[in-house]
Amino acid sequence: MIVAQGLTKYFDTFLAVDHVDLQVPQGEVLVLLGKNGAGKTTTVRMLTSILRPSNGWAKVAGYDVVEQADQVRASVGVLTEHHGLYGRMTSEEYLQFFGSLYRLPRSESARRAKPLLELFGLDEARKKRLGEYSKGMRQKLALVRALMHDPPVLLLDEPTSAMDPESARTVRDAIARLRGQGRTILLCTHNLAEGEELADRVAIIQAGRILIHGAVEDVKRKLLGPVIYEARFAQAVTQAPAGLPAGVSFIEARGDALIFQVENPTEQNPDLLQSLMSQGLRVIAFQEVSRSLEQAFLEAVRNHGEVQNA
Repeated sequence: MIVAQGLTKYFDTFLAVDHVDLQVPQGEVLVLLGKNGAGKTTTVRMLTSILRPSNGWAKVAGYDVVEQADQVRASVGVLTEHHGLYGRMTSEEYLQFFGSLYRLPRSESARRAKPLLELFGLDEARKKRLGEYSKGMRQKLALVRALMHDPPVLLLDEPTSAMDPESARTVRDAIARLRGQGRTILLCTHNLAEGEELADRVAIIQAGRILIHGAVEDVKRKLLGPVIYEARFAQAVTQAPAGLPAGVSFIEARGDALIFQVENPTEQNPDLLQSLMSQGLRVIAFQEVSRSLEQAFLEAVRNHGEVQNA
């Protein structure tokens, strides 16, 4: 649903986006991560046919972003950093106005708006002027606007910024439901825990270039190395056990626990556990040590200057 090859954007002599390649299948969420100024917003603007690429090409929902710009704009729902809400309108008036831009009859706009306002907890405020809305309420209304024309592709820039935890959870749950309905979503966020929760795939961009692009666990493994496991025992342990299986490396002892790096957990974990127990160690717990997307992101931007694929 989203394909980009060599997507490049210059502003005069400044290279903002440098030969970006992306693929997002239908029904998946791609989380685009990067520091401020990394090229995220410029990339999204090219994918929504707001900016014309300097080089390369992209298609969204099967439409070329340059040659079929009108069809692209009709096929995407966009939540931008600056919402452009009209403070003197009520939410009903605002959504009717945007419905008319998509050539929706008034009755159809009202029919679509009501369940969306209810979903995001805005129904009781539908008669209030938007100037009276809190930042979080404005963010949710902008997301309702992006969904009004039932687009197959959503491009969301910081969808939960300025929201309280309850509202942010409502929006994350809604994004998960939208993915389940077959919509394709490109999400830009600085909230890495949120990104990890929602992402099927992740792309990390820096200085306009994609550093790494792939499934979340593949990206973590490539940037942080093989999976880490902790084995806890009924007794204290102070040194590495003997006879570890091939592909298993001892890292350290921590009181009643030993930490291992495992190349292929499916094949090597059973052998590792058997080896530990054969040496008289009573295993009471064995689990993967969680490694976050934040750790992988920091590793990428600090130490990986080359384009990679996970």
